[in-house]
Amino acid sequence: MLVLNRFVVASQDADGFVSQAHAALTALAEAPGYLRGELTRSLDEPEHWCLVTEWQNVGSYRRALGRFDVKVNATPLLARSLMEPSAYETLALAAPGGALEVIAGDRAV
Repeated sequence: MLVLNRFVVASQDADGFVSQAHAALTALAEAPGYLRGELTRSLDEPEHWCLVTEWQNVGSYRRALGRFDVKVNATPLLARSLMEPSAYETLALAAPGGALEVIAGDRAV
C-alpha cells in the first residue's frame, strides 16, 4: 500500500516543514508494517512537497496512525497535507528487468 501526502509550503517555512517531516517520517518508520518512506520536493515548483510511505497493508498503516509517537510527531504534519485522497493499494508492480506482477485488490469493483 502506498500513501502520498502532498503539501504546498512557502519558501520561508521550508526549514520548519523539513524538521517536522523528518520527525514524522522517523515516527512512522518505527511502526510495524512500514516498508519505506521518502520526503520529496518538486524540481519544477519547489514549494510543492510530498511525503511518500509504503506499507505492508492497509491495516498496518491504520494501526500506525494510532500509535502515540505518530500522533505526536506525524499527525500535525499530515493535517497540513492537501485535502485529497492519499492512500492507494498496489494493483500491479514490476521490479527492474522483471515481469509484471498483477495483484488482486481488496476493493470490490
